Amino acid sequence: MAKRSSTTDTAPPPPVLHVTPYDHVSSGLMAAVIALAVIVGVLSFAWFASRTAKPLPAFPVELVEWPGGVEDGSPDESLRVDSPLPEITDPTPGDVVSDQNEIEQTLDNMVALADEAAGQEFDLAPERQFGMGERNAGKPGSASGTGRRALGSGPGLRGFPREQRWYVRFSDRQSLDEYAQQLDAFGIEFGAIIGKELIYVSKFAAAKPQTRTVTGGAGEGRLYMTWQGGARKQADLQLFRKAGIEVGSGAILHFYPKPIENQLAQLELAYHNRKSHEIRRTYFEVVGAGKGYEFKVIRQTYLK
Repeated sequence: MAKRSSTTDTAPPPPVLHVTPYDHVSSGLMAAVIALAVIVGVLSFAWFASRTAKPLPAFPVELVEWPGGVEDGSPDESLRVDSPLPEITDPTPGDVVSDQNEIEQTLDNMVALADEAAGQEFDLAPERQFGMGERNAGKPGSASGTGRRALGSGPGLRGFPREQRWYVRFSDRQSLDEYAQQLDAFGIEFGAIIGKELIYVSKFAAAKPQTRTVTGGAGEGRLYMTWQGGARKQADLQLFRKAGIEVGSGAILHFYPKPIENQLAQLELAYHNRKSHEIRRTYFEVVGAGKGYEFKVIRQTYLK
């Protein structure tokens, strides 16, 4: 008879599954990361969907003028040229001697006639002071009009060119240093006819302004103006002396860069939205703008 063992085999305890504190923390962090990723994705989509398109860069528009007429003409008239040819915007008789002078030729004449021009009062219109090379500027055609010449100057339909129409005023009360800063801000360059040379001066705010000398007007196509009054002409003489140049009785010219000339034309048009051929005079003034300067139209007069 077998003898039963006094000890019984004990079975291993069944496995117990439960969530530990580590599991709680890790799952919470994972849920937070997923939620943040979803939020970032939604906000990114909303930002891209609501973003406006980048505007195209604005290109400056150059206003081209073709003024013409006679100084004793009528502001309400325009010349009629009968012709069997089709009607065009700026017809003239077939053989017309142009009275419009290119600036290169004007400056050449100014240098050649510097001795005779000394002491004269210069006008904004260079063609009144110097002779021009004659050329045939005729353009056959026909145009509607009253048959009488319009008020203006030049071979176009009517109106005055910019050098006769524009007046720029610099304040007489500002210091010489501020005046020099304004000239540099606009890129204006001085020119003076001394003997048979044209001397340019720029960078006026520097300790010694920059100078260069030419013997003719080849390549010069900028708008230029001369003084018609005010006390600022004496300031120009001081700036020339600062550059080591004595102008004496020579003419002083202000040369305006093409971008500044176009800016003045845009300001003139925006003042009262009047076309250039309707304007007799436009008066500009230099004013402060933040840390810089800008031109402002203060007055206009019209042909009608």
